[in-house]
This record gives sequence, C-alpha cells and structure tokens, in this order.
Amino acid sequence: MTAPAPFFTLDPETTAASRIAEFARRQGIDGGDYAVLHHWSVNDLEGFWGAVWEYFDIDAKTPYERVLAEERMPGARWFPGATLNYAHHALRNLADDDVAIVALDETGSGYEVTGRRLRAQVASVAATLRDLGVGQGDRVVGYLPNTPHAIVAFLAAASLGAVWSVCGQDYAPKAAADRFAQLQPTVLVAADGYLFNGTRHDRRDAALELARALPTLKATVVVDHMGLPWPSGTYPSLVIPWADAATRTEQLACAPVPFDHPLWVVFSSGTTGLPKGIVHGHGGVVLEHLKTLGLHSDLGPGDRLLWYTTTHWMMWNLVVSTLLTGATTCTYDGSPAPHARPDALWELASRNRVTVFGTSPQYLLGMAKFGIDPSVHDLSAIRVVGCTGSALPASAYPWVRDHVGQGVLLASISGGTDIVSGFAGSAPNTPVWAGELSAPHLGVALAAYDSEGSAVVDQVGELVVTRPMPSMPLYFWNDPDGTRYHDAYFSSYPGVWRHGDWITLTGRGSVIVHGRSDSTLNRNGVRLGSADIHEAVERLPEIAEALAVGAEEPDGGYWMPLFVVLAPGTALDDTLRDRIRDAIRASTSPRHVPDEIIEVPAIPHTRTGKKLEVPVKRLLQGAAVEQVVNPAAVDAPELVDYYARLGAERRNRRRRDPA
Repeated sequence: MTAPAPFFTLDPETTAASRIAEFARRQGIDGGDYAVLHHWSVNDLEGFWGAVWEYFDIDAKTPYERVLAEERMPGARWFPGATLNYAHHALRNLADDDVAIVALDETGSGYEVTGRRLRAQVASVAATLRDLGVGQGDRVVGYLPNTPHAIVAFLAAASLGAVWSVCGQDYAPKAAADRFAQLQPTVLVAADGYLFNGTRHDRRDAALELARALPTLKATVVVDHMGLPWPSGTYPSLVIPWADAATRTEQLACAPVPFDHPLWVVFSSGTTGLPKGIVHGHGGVVLEHLKTLGLHSDLGPGDRLLWYTTTHWMMWNLVVSTLLTGATTCTYDGSPAPHARPDALWELASRNRVTVFGTSPQYLLGMAKFGIDPSVHDLSAIRVVGCTGSALPASAYPWVRDHVGQGVLLASISGGTDIVSGFAGSAPNTPVWAGELSAPHLGVALAAYDSEGSAVVDQVGELVVTRPMPSMPLYFWNDPDGTRYHDAYFSSYPGVWRHGDWITLTGRGSVIVHGRSDSTLNRNGVRLGSADIHEAVERLPEIAEALAVGAEEPDGGYWMPLFVVLAPGTALDDTLRDRIRDAIRASTSPRHVPDEIIEVPAIPHTRTGKKLEVPVKRLLQGAAVEQVVNPAAVDAPELVDYYARLGAERRNRRRRDPA
C-alpha cells in the first residue's frame, strides 16, 4: 500500500538552520535525516546522551565517570560521579536584562521578570528556606497557581538540593494533603487564591486547612497574589509573607548534587487510590528537557513559550525548563478560554510575540467548533504549535494551518508524568502526517508489542520502551523495595517499560495513538481504540465531547455505550443518532458503532484533563465508588455518582427485562 503524503514538511532552509540539524551534523549525520539520527540515538545510548551533554555544555562540578554505568530497567545508572544542579542550569543562560518570565492572566494584564530579578528572588527565597533549616533532601511544597511565584519557589528549593512538589489551588485541601502529607514537608508555599473564568477564587481558608494537615511544617510562606489580606495568628506554624521571603539581598549559591539526586516529586492522578509520588533526578531532567525543548522544539535565546497548563500537570515542569534553553517562559493564571475573552491565549501570544504555543486537543477542537478564529491576531511569530494530553484528531491539522499559520509546525506529542517528557512527537526535520505523531523522540527506543511480547509494525500494540531513558523515575516515594515501581511498568514484559497506551508504529516511522490500553474496547475479540471513536464523533458540530466505553456483563454479554455532551441548542434525536453512527462507521468500522448513544451533562476527567474511561466502565459494571475512583481527583466530583446511578439503573432494567 502506498504511504500517504505528509500533511506538512518544513522548508529545507528552516530545517537546516534548526538546532536539531546542527546537532546531527556534529555527529556526522545529515541534518535533514531524522530517521538516521534516531536510529543512532537508541542504538548508541552512551554516544547519544554524551553528545547531548556536550552540545548543551552541561556544567558539572565534578565530571562523570561514564555515561551509562548499568543498563537495566528499572535501575539504570546514568552519569555516575557527576555533580550538578538544575537551578544553576535554569539561571545560567539569562542575562541580567533578559526577560526570563512573562506573567500573564486571563484579563490580559501581566508583567515581566528579568534575569536579574529572577536570580535575586531565587537567592532570597533560598536564604529564607535555609534559615528555616531546609537542606538537601528536605521537602518544600507549593499550593500555587501558575505564576512566577511557583517558579521562584521551585528554583530556590532546587538550588539547595531540597525536593519540590506543587499542585494547583483548584485541588481541595484534602486532595492536596493526600499528596503532600506523604512527603512530610518542611515548608509550604501557598497563595491567597487564583483567577478562573472571571472569578477570583479565595483560597486562604483552604491554605490554612492544608497547613493544618501537614504536621511536619516549620513554616508557611504566604503569597499575596490576589491582594487578599492574610488572617493573623491562625496558622499552626510560623507564617512568613512572600514579600519578606523574596526581597532579601542575598548571593545565589547552587549546591552541586549527584546526577540522580531527587529534584521533584510529581504525582499520579490518584483516581483509583492514594496518588503515587514519582521522583525524578536533577541530571536526568536537565538532559531530557534540553533534548525535548532545545532539539525537538528548537527553543533557545530569543524564543518565547506559552503553554497552557496548571501547576499539577507535568507540562508545568516543562514550562519551567524553558529557562534551561535561555528562552523566555510565560506563566498564565486563568481559564484557557474565559467567557469574556475566549481567544485570550491567542491574543496574549500575539501581543508577546510567542514562538512556541502549547495547548490540548480539546482546546483546538473547541476553537474550531465554536468558530473562534485566532488569525484575527498577528500570530506571525508562532512557528510551533505543540499539542498534548490526548491524541490530536486529523481534523485539527487543516484548521491550525488555515487559522494559525501555513508555515506552523503542528507537533502532536505523547508522553507522561512518569517520564515528565515525551515518548513521540515532531521535530524541525520530521514530516507531519495528520492525526499521527511524526516519530519517536530521540533517545526513546519505542516499540509496539503484541500479546506475545513481539515487536510489530503497522499493527496495534502496547507502547513499550526497550532501553532506559535518563528521566525515567528514580523511584516511587514510600516504595522502599521498588515493588510498586516495578509493578507499574515492568510486570508485563520483564526489563521493558510498558506505558499502558495502544499505538501503531507505522512502516514510515510515525506513531498513531489509539488510547489507553487498559480502556481498550474489545468486541468479539477485536480490540478497538476508544480514541478513534472520540475523534469521529467530536468532529460533528452538534457534539461537544464524547466518551466510549466497553463493559463486560455478568451474563457474558458486552455493552458498548457512547456518552455524548451536546452543543448548546442541540437535541439528541434519531436523526443525530444516525449521523453519529454514520460518522463512526465511515471513519473507523462497523464494529466501532456503539450499542447505545446516551446524552449526559458532562464527561468526567482527571484534573489534568484525561477522560476517566476505566473508572466510568467500572462504575457502570457496579463497582463501589470507593473501589474505583477518588472523587477529589475528578474535575467534577458530582459526575462520579451520576455515572454510578446510570449503571445501577441499567442493571435494574436488565433484571426486570433480561431481553
């Protein structure tokens, strides 16, 4: 079968001028030949990662003995002997008058933080933490929106060798405590509130409740973000205003730590139990993020990145790491599409001459569906639109071309909190096929495995990684023997990372993501990807969002409903049902057509925007809520009971009428 032509390819001059092409040429590889570069990167791990170290001039206090001392999964040992510090690398490329951070919000207001000011604030907060007894290995946690305060507090903690963790203030205090209490933190940094969709959310009481749930705290640093006065004398520990913590005159000194010294703890969604604390190291993050941002996204001095995220999504960690490349990062507090200004992000991207714009598939599809045209703004500075969180449907590609820019590289990316980076995506020297990820990322030995553990091409299989990456977790928090870590990724294929996604690795080297493998639909032994159904249905203007699940039933039957959220003013009548079925049949196959199409008020997601396919399936099957999902980890907790009731009502109907 003839391979389809690429939807987009950068012009040769732009490709040749990119950092990834320069990096390739230094290795004696044609700068435009990504396939050869990737093949080398996964077959010579020591050569590749050593070259990344050299290309980005990693500044180690003590040198490494070798690149990869032990190649095994889990337990690979990278760059033994090297000592370095993430914060040092984040701050070293910023001149005093360079703009390091642009702070933005949904109202359109904002301010800039220069390199000089950022270094001064990091030095001051680090000194404050040091005075509180914070040292290497101690934990500092943040209950903060996506503002410069979170970046400053993180870099201050990292400079000391302390371990950082953060979550957004839309998390209830209990949900935040479920994460932070595991870490036994020494200091909490908390804001007075955040802005979302025209509402100023007061989180002072929530911050107090969280502080009371963390008995190991020595102090709480309170951030005056919304201008709300903090009550006095009510906190269980010392209270320090941000204005005092961040305005001291101090010298910044970043402590050199081993390559695998813990940098931060990021948490799993916690939908089915206590969130898992995933620990990454200084060195692995520095190298992985420089590769991802510096090579794949071609970021460097003079660039500006604006990627919509919250502080509890791993994209926040990448947003901060923009500083590693010498580029400017933008923070954003607010809704991605506030009612008053639904194109706010595009307007801000235009005003601030953003070069890399990042978002989610839902955002792009929503813009298209509701007729919002970003091109009314001057978006000529944007050269990359990054998109992650779920598979990006093919229909979004021409929309971005027509409404953002014909020369824009639309980079769909698939990765995870687990590696705090990407497994596959695009680069300036990769073609783009609509609905596909251009290629596995450099240094990622990606494969698709069948049920026998054999690699397959042009067939659906499990996403696996067969060789180690420096940003794979050091360990899980409170997992002393590594059992939970091993079981999470290595129990299916010994020594091979299984991520839990269904993918097709095509013969041309691209990657198609079909959805989570644990939520795969299985009709009469045929595996179906739910993402394929969602893509077909969500293209219809009448459908705001869709969720397909497949539930095995006690009598051996299989029920595959499709839940749909309708666009305003739409009714789910027989005509629309037929259009939905026709769209699925035309885009996928007759097997993908659901048994029922059911209108629902909303689809539940994790707080990082992923559809809760497996929990909904289990609720429909009758599992108790407490066995399936933690409502605090759901963006709309009331939906948990709603879907549990739907399942109960269906089971009651089947008991009354088994036919």
